[in-house]
Amino acid sequence: MKLSRRASWFLLAFGVWSWFIWITFVKNLWNDGSGLAFDDAGDPTPYFWVHLLLAIASFVLGTVVGAIGLRGVRASRGHSG
Repeated sequence: MKLSRRASWFLLAFGVWSWFIWITFVKNLWNDGSGLAFDDAGDPTPYFWVHLLLAIASFVLGTVVGAIGLRGVRASRGHSG
């Protein structure tokens, strides 16, 4: 299967965007002072663990999608001329 240049760049941008967004989210989750992520004793809550797992899954998916996009971008440059 061959991806178009536009689709390849979109996938690459999506992968980078996913990492940017979820790194920011994890930083905010870690520094949460509202009591959602950590209880009064400073221990992680179920909210923390669920959202950390969501972030990890998003890192993995963002990496896979971005890698597919990068391969497509590299392949399109090799055939462009």
